Amino acid sequence: MQLRYSFRLYPNGPQRSSLARAFGCARVVYNDALRAREAARANNEAFLKTGDLSKLLITEAKKTEERAWLGEVSAVVLQQSLRDLDTAYRNFFEGLKGKRPRMGAPRYKSRRDNRQAVRFTANARWKITLGGDLSLPKIGDVRVKWSRALPSIPSTVTVVKDAAGRYFASFVVETSPETLPDTDRAVGIDLGLSHFAILSDGTKIDSPRFLRRAEKKLKKAQQNLSRKAKGSANRAKARIKVARAHARIADARREFHHQLSTKIIRENQAVAVEDLAVKGLARTRMAKSIHDAGWSAFLAMLEYKAARYGRAFHRIGRFEPTSQVCSACGIQDGPKPLHIREWTCGACRAVLDRDINAAVNVAKAAGLAVSACGARVRPGLVPARREETGTHRDGQSIAAGIPAQ
Repeated sequence: MQLRYSFRLYPNGPQRSSLARAFGCARVVYNDALRAREAARANNEAFLKTGDLSKLLITEAKKTEERAWLGEVSAVVLQQSLRDLDTAYRNFFEGLKGKRPRMGAPRYKSRRDNRQAVRFTANARWKITLGGDLSLPKIGDVRVKWSRALPSIPSTVTVVKDAAGRYFASFVVETSPETLPDTDRAVGIDLGLSHFAILSDGTKIDSPRFLRRAEKKLKKAQQNLSRKAKGSANRAKARIKVARAHARIADARREFHHQLSTKIIRENQAVAVEDLAVKGLARTRMAKSIHDAGWSAFLAMLEYKAARYGRAFHRIGRFEPTSQVCSACGIQDGPKPLHIREWTCGACRAVLDRDINAAVNVAKAAGLAVSACGARVRPGLVPARREETGTHRDGQSIAAGIPAQ
């Protein structure tokens, strides 16, 4: 399977200028190609092929005075920009055919976009030097902070600049699956807001609420940005501060997701989750808290880590009544308001924790052998049958079906 490894880059002044030039050239070629294809569509002409665009917008354009500066960057970067446009069109058309989720039509790129990226393939002859630097054509040897070793030799590297002004080198490498020791444990997971995740074994993981905790500092930085004049250097500095504050929140959330997902995958042979309609929930009054939790990113991590380490991963339908069914007897007791966190089954009188009961039902719906005892079932008081009630005058109880002696 393919995995992406990202490492922080620290380019110096001239290297940042060279990267900015590469970002700009790749953006211009992308926009020129998009403009040419849109013009051909408006004139009812055939869809322009990538080879024709490469010859027209790169090879021939370098010979003109208006686009002569395209020769200052690696030609591979410009070719990959056309490949990116092909991918954007392919995703758009496949979305129209129903082969994948709906995607918007390709749009023009701007220098003000939050993310700028260029990609170098093996043809660009980039390399990792003996000193650990990343050598890029027409840019130089860029210092890299290696947090771990790459599992195999990558063929391409993508250099990314994010909204906070940070640079990253992104490698996509082929990795072989790693099989963890087998275990007899299986777990169902119910995601929430008061608790981030509730496991079917009764474990509750508190929600870190990274955005909520940083709201005060973030609000101050955003107010400071709003007071700066548009187009001024001070506004650019204030924008960077806001972007860095958001980046710290996103990094902390991602680290939390990685640690928790790795722990769950290592400890359990099978994992079951609910297929949540996050987009729909994000349109409710709980939108900020739902985005702060990052459920989709967490489930994506669980899925790929399960595939990597040989674990079973199950998604159940989002319409399963996991919060309405008693995990002890299986009777559906009807919907309940969110403020009811504990309820008593009307059939077996078991007292159930709402979240843990839902997690057990998630596991059962996926066909996992999970005991309902993990749902903290507390037997309620069951009234005795009429024939079992009462006592003799001598203090002996009357047992149903057994004559008194």
